[in-house]
Amino acid sequence: MTVLGCIADDFTGATDLAGLLARSGVRVSLRMGIPEEEPSDTAPFEVIALKCRTAPVDEAVAQCRMALDWLKRAGAQRFFWKYCSTFDSTAEGNIGPVAEALMDDLGASQTMYCPAFPENGRAIFMGNLFVGELPLAESPMKDHPLTPMRDSNLMRLLAPQVTGQVGLANRLAVARGTEALRARLTELQDQGVAHVVIDAVADEDLYTIAEACRDMPLMTGGSAVAMPLPALYVRDGVLAADAERAVRPDLPNKTIVLSGSCSAMTRAQVCEYSVNAPSYRLDAFDLDKRGIGPALAWLAKQDLSQAPLFYATAEPETVRKAQEAFGVAEVGEMIENALAELAQAAFSAGARRFVVAGGETSGAVTQALGVTRLDIGQEIAPGVPWTYAESDGEKIALTLKSGNFGKEGFFADALKVLEDQ
Repeated sequence: MTVLGCIADDFTGATDLAGLLARSGVRVSLRMGIPEEEPSDTAPFEVIALKCRTAPVDEAVAQCRMALDWLKRAGAQRFFWKYCSTFDSTAEGNIGPVAEALMDDLGASQTMYCPAFPENGRAIFMGNLFVGELPLAESPMKDHPLTPMRDSNLMRLLAPQVTGQVGLANRLAVARGTEALRARLTELQDQGVAHVVIDAVADEDLYTIAEACRDMPLMTGGSAVAMPLPALYVRDGVLAADAERAVRPDLPNKTIVLSGSCSAMTRAQVCEYSVNAPSYRLDAFDLDKRGIGPALAWLAKQDLSQAPLFYATAEPETVRKAQEAFGVAEVGEMIENALAELAQAAFSAGARRFVVAGGETSGAVTQALGVTRLDIGQEIAPGVPWTYAESDGEKIALTLKSGNFGKEGFFADALKVLEDQ
């Protein structure tokens, strides 16, 4: 029976969460989109990956409610709403509206928010989110093409998105330990505060927070605060830790690397990888003029054992010019469709290993390949595992990377990890 049911607002965020939960050795199942079938063969940890981070609020809320209903039917008693560790959202949502809707459906009077991921340089102090040593609003996230983050204070970001009161459990409460944090949460609840941002600057803070909040009907945050939950559930006697990890299938070495993210780290990763690998840049203006044909022709000439790269990754100014010419949503859809078609073509040419960068890109690629469920394998970088699935009856391996995750050598590292298993 499922112990924890998780809903993630994009595909890379879902694999990030699933990968950290899988560190425990407990079986983790990741489902791409809301399953159409009734729950069966469910894992102790079920993660449903949606594509709702930048969807209209009503659409995002409706999708998450349907996911919650499926997870309830799978037997889950506890739930986790996962969003990006940089709190990617607009003034309207979708982090707050979804959390509030799930609270209503679960009858929860309070939930917590902790997108911190110290291992990846995300920390919260006095309610302010930091990316490395930079406040969120001074980090490269300020220029994100879809969700530019111009404020670092999570309470100010969250307040316009919810109807309930927003409060803070700061670093001082967390540092005093589990009972002190529980007391702070109770104090805020007595004051009518339904939405509590919790500070975290180090891994030990995450363990304190998870221990204090593990019995909440709904927890929310980045993936890292969920990482301690398996051990806590084993300690509580609600979970048996005897499940094995996914076994890596034998796969040919034909590989394709697909990058749609324009984050600062992905730009560095593309730059490093393209020095030694065949690469093809997808440009919105060229796609509008000539379509996908030239890219498909280039792919047909490639040796897939050399893991060629297709990338739409570009500097913020380049992205801005394309968005001004065609529209923000239109550019995103154009790039996603192109990378999805290239993934299908690569599969037809024998590719069985797919390295994908960017949440929206990962969603488009997995949908194009008809992937509905993933088994979680070995991590490549914190929060980024290899996963295994089936496409048209064939075993495949995919890694779905959030834009800012991994180091500069991530693409090559991913291939090495798979070979070394």
